Amino acid sequence: MLRKFTPLIILAAALFLAVFVYPQGWDKGADIVNAKLKVQSSKFKVPHMFKVPSFRLGLDLLGGTHLVYQADLSDSSGQDAGDAMAGVRDVIERRVNLFGVAEPLVQIEGRDRLVVELAGISDVNQAIQMIGQTPFLEFKEERTQEESQKILDAQQKGQQLGEDPYFQSTGLTGKHLKRSQLAFDQTTSQPQISLELNDDGAKLFAEITRRNLGKRVAIYIDGLVISAPTVQSEIQGGRAVISGGFTIKEARDLANNLNAGALPVPITLISQQTIGPSLGQESLQRSLRAGLYGLLLVAIFMILFYRLPGVVSVLALLIYTIIVLAIYKLVPVTLTLAGIAGFILSLGMAVDANVLIFARFREEFKAGKSLPQSFNEGFHRAWYSIRDSHVTTILGAIILYIFSISVVKGFALTLGIGVLMSLFSSIVVTKSFLRLFIGQKLEKRRWLF
Repeated sequence: MLRKFTPLIILAAALFLAVFVYPQGWDKGADIVNAKLKVQSSKFKVPHMFKVPSFRLGLDLLGGTHLVYQADLSDSSGQDAGDAMAGVRDVIERRVNLFGVAEPLVQIEGRDRLVVELAGISDVNQAIQMIGQTPFLEFKEERTQEESQKILDAQQKGQQLGEDPYFQSTGLTGKHLKRSQLAFDQTTSQPQISLELNDDGAKLFAEITRRNLGKRVAIYIDGLVISAPTVQSEIQGGRAVISGGFTIKEARDLANNLNAGALPVPITLISQQTIGPSLGQESLQRSLRAGLYGLLLVAIFMILFYRLPGVVSVLALLIYTIIVLAIYKLVPVTLTLAGIAGFILSLGMAVDANVLIFARFREEFKAGKSLPQSFNEGFHRAWYSIRDSHVTTILGAIILYIFSISVVKGFALTLGIGVLMSLFSSIVVTKSFLRLFIGQKLEKRRWLF
């Protein structure tokens, strides 16, 4: 009983998903109907589609800025590299979100690289400044005179050039910061930044001040010494002060930036790329045009070569396209040029599955079997080839997604989703609609098949 209504259920679901994928079409139709009927009351008007999410487009289609940063993990104070990179990612993501960039992409690539994609940002300098405003906070203790002299002598010989001869890291960095705020020196009324450390930071700060009594402990921001006060006594409670001749605005901005997140390890910009919105729009239009032309040519070929089954396959292909696009919206999948290429390739896989089915079907029908027998045999014999080809493609897409970089990941994701839906389309949708035409009435009209 359910088998009879399956095509109707599929059609109804496809129509709903089509409106979900392209709600503008429904809205335009509703406006035309309301205008034709001259409906004045809002109660009787055909309503507009409820608000649905739009497709998420990548930088190569929308335009924006692509930045690649490299983290310096050489002195991460025993912290795991993965944890340090995750901390950098979270901090930069918070910083970017404060500036209201729509759907920024911040992801780790490899061991020590971070990719930042800011859609709609065409000013590279603005983007770099946005990321760079997140300071790297670090506390360093004074070296002994012997150590300092040893490093200075080595630097005169061209060795250890990147090493600070006067201070060494204590392991206390911005990852231990709980909050910071603008404060004023009670004696001089000069602006300064009050720091409150978390529990781990408070213990570490107490140890640092205890072992450095009478010595200087320097506070570095982005590699520069901001202040280097002499420790008078052990400081417990996890509170410290940064003073360095700030104006009120400078102190407030630095406190806000520290609150947004101090980087657990320093980072360096190693690559930048800008894609203009006009170029992205042109790429999108060309990609859509290519997909439409490809779909049209495939439809013509299937109808001319396979006739009635070809018409059914075109209908199944349209439903397949609607389902896949709806999934891209729901996940959501960030569509790039590579991702669209993956979708078009999966479209080819869907057509290939129908070709296998119809070729087997035609062979059985030419051998003199009845339509129902040819139908069942065609699907049964084609299933194993379809299953094997789709499973191997899905495995390839999974491997690409796990081990590749961001651009290829988009291709692998759209390809994997498309191939999974291709299995559903060929086995469920095509079979359900083709079964409607398998009967004695069309048995003698062999030219249709």
